[in-house]
Amino acid sequence: MIMHLTKGRPADITGRLEKEIRVYDLLESLAIPYERVDHEAAETMEACAAIDKILSPAVICKNLFLCNTQKTKFYLLMLRKDKKFKTKELSHQINSARLSFAPPEFMEKYLDITPGSVSVMGLMNDTENNVTLLVDKDIFMGEYFGCHPCINTSSLRLKVSDVFEKFLPAVHHQYSVVIL
Repeated sequence: MIMHLTKGRPADITGRLEKEIRVYDLLESLAIPYERVDHEAAETMEACAAIDKILSPAVICKNLFLCNTQKTKFYLLMLRKDKKFKTKELSHQINSARLSFAPPEFMEKYLDITPGSVSVMGLMNDTENNVTLLVDKDIFMGEYFGCHPCINTSSLRLKVSDVFEKFLPAVHHQYSVVIL
């Protein structure tokens, strides 16, 4: 499959999932410009290497869906792809005794996302604010960042400022900056 960057939504939405189309609808309703690349399912950071080159100079994020031991608090962590997730450091910063990866059923329940497709865009589906967004401070160092539109067969390049100043307020989510 030859990948190329395209402005906006796909011309033909045949075969696209409703949750992906909802992302495009919301971004357009908020007047947030974006570029998109379609690709084979990208389920690991390694599989994203070619996609990353196309989205350059976007900061590519690891998006980790986490929870506390009791599975009563859920977190979406946005972390630069080149950084390591250090549970002890993060747990200390957010005053949570122990964090682990949340079971997929909670990811689907709160974000309408499946493993491999985790993205800040999923917060549009969390209407009851069950998920807290945690953002590594280095995400703000770049003008652009890349994420999936709730499905891992496409990737978007968006302005960091548009996501934090337009998208998050529109979906009624705040964020906490963490240092990892």
